[in-house]
Amino acid sequence: MEVHRCLGRGFTEYVYQDALELELKKREVPFEREKTIAVNYKGTELKHGYVADFLCYGEIILELKAVSELDDVHRAQLINYLKATGRNVGLLMNFGKGSLQYERIIYT
Repeated sequence: MEVHRCLGRGFTEYVYQDALELELKKREVPFEREKTIAVNYKGTELKHGYVADFLCYGEIILELKAVSELDDVHRAQLINYLKATGRNVGLLMNFGKGSLQYERIIYT
């Protein structure tokens, strides 16, 4: 929320990623930025993985957007990332609105 409060809306995702990286470091949240995560298909690891905007605590996929509105395509994208990587928790954050929009997505 601090990043959105300071920057507002209107920047690209990369600007928000840069600012969020600073905030996560400041708050000592363990994370990896642009982390390549292996994707498995029927028990076989594919040649190409998924690059997560952030992977926090080694488990939580954080996907950033800078769009006018989150829609089902964004949600489906994160659900597919969770399913393909074997992770259970994702956070979808949208900096493109007047207020920070975020959704926690659980895949079991």
